[in-house]
Amino acid sequence: MSEQDIPLSRPDISDLEVEMVALTLRSGRLALGPMVERFERHVADRSGCAHGVAVSSGTAGLHLALQALGVGPGDEVVTTPFSFIASANAILYVGARPVFVDIDPCSLNMDPARLAEAVGPRTRAILAVEAFGNPKHMDAYASIAARHEIPLVEDCCEALGCSHKGRACGSFGRVGVFGFYPNKQITTGEGGMIVTDDERLANVCRSLRNQGRAARGAQTPGDPQAALGTWLAHERVGYNYRLDELSAALGVAQMRRFDEIVARRQAVAQMYMERLIDHPELILPTVDPESVQSWFVFVVRLATGWSRAERDRIIASLRRHEVGAADYFPCIHLQPPYRERFGFEEGSYPIAEAVSARTIALPFHSGLSERDVDFVCQTLALMMSREGLGRG
Repeated sequence: MSEQDIPLSRPDISDLEVEMVALTLRSGRLALGPMVERFERHVADRSGCAHGVAVSSGTAGLHLALQALGVGPGDEVVTTPFSFIASANAILYVGARPVFVDIDPCSLNMDPARLAEAVGPRTRAILAVEAFGNPKHMDAYASIAARHEIPLVEDCCEALGCSHKGRACGSFGRVGVFGFYPNKQITTGEGGMIVTDDERLANVCRSLRNQGRAARGAQTPGDPQAALGTWLAHERVGYNYRLDELSAALGVAQMRRFDEIVARRQAVAQMYMERLIDHPELILPTVDPESVQSWFVFVVRLATGWSRAERDRIIASLRRHEVGAADYFPCIHLQPPYRERFGFEEGSYPIAEAVSARTIALPFHSGLSERDVDFVCQTLALMMSREGLGRG
């Protein structure tokens, strides 16, 4: 990697991943095979859950989790406005209504007190997101859900390998969902994983991902049972949300290297912390002492007083200098589909909006060198200085 091109993210792929994918290609079994089962076991074990259900994306996993829990039209699901839009979209997929809760400005997760107040008679579930992989408050959300006897759906798509008070992310809710897009801690290209201790729920999700076929006993075409109609028998309306064997093979290899990958990401995060900690105009990620982070992204915030327009110009300047940068995350409730459908306006969730207006995601992946991090930090400081001069 050169100073002339530092991308926002990049997957960590070694010879092992190439070998595992090639091995699977040569096997001739490209769907519904042993690699998916191996990958499911790896991720379930890492999250401390009994069952893993591999799916085609984290979004698909959230959709199936809500549907398997019986969430539907007329129901409400309490969630955060500060997340990737998929977490709220999944609520719309099942016909329910998202009820947003403003965030804690330190963790960037839902404020537990506001969450408790938002639960009402039509609340069917809480969908909690670990923003940028920060697991703070997950235990509080679980307690609130238990008190109201409603399920907690843990959107841990950004939090594989994270933990809070010794408890692994994915295990706080009735069901958890991981995502494996190429910017995540590990990748399968596209893909996701539902994890749960509830065997019935896992089997419903297995059926739903596979066109509504029975969770156990369905055979692939060409097998003896297929002649009896098993492959064409469907218990419910389902979806084609399966994860293929090639993606799973990539995932198995990534999980075998998981500790190595995460250690490197933690080292890169520490380099950023050391170089930016004394910058008076930056707010760095808050690392809770009772939590372990595997680091999905590294997002800084401009101090209070900087505007969204100034932030946007800084991001554009970084990109012109070939340093990847992005505005993680625009608030969901202010995105057109939500403003138009539900009538949200600016000021609805002031903390989330204030945070969103000043975030800058910096290049972050396991391949960054000290020289890369130095260049990013120096360029950021220069672009902020130039923007600051323009303010005067």
